[in-house]
Amino acid sequence: MSISLILACLWALSANLLAMMPSRDSHWKLAYGLIAVGIPILGYVTYQNGPWVGLFVLAAGMSMLRWPVRYLGRWVMGLFAGRAGRP
Repeated sequence: MSISLILACLWALSANLLAMMPSRDSHWKLAYGLIAVGIPILGYVTYQNGPWVGLFVLAAGMSMLRWPVRYLGRWVMGLFAGRAGRP
């Protein structure tokens, strides 16, 4: 197993452990930190193992951080919906 996949597994383990901790802000600060650390790891995984493994790791990360992904999707759809009626 490559070092990048080991880092991705450690990221997933830490994401699950952090999700078990109680939080007053619904874990949003932890999610921002996980995103900031996860993006370079995802790039490293893709660089070392190819795009298919990178897509698999991206899907795994998105399944763990699904609320930020949902809010991003709603924000993007709102941008497109707001511009659709403008000339």
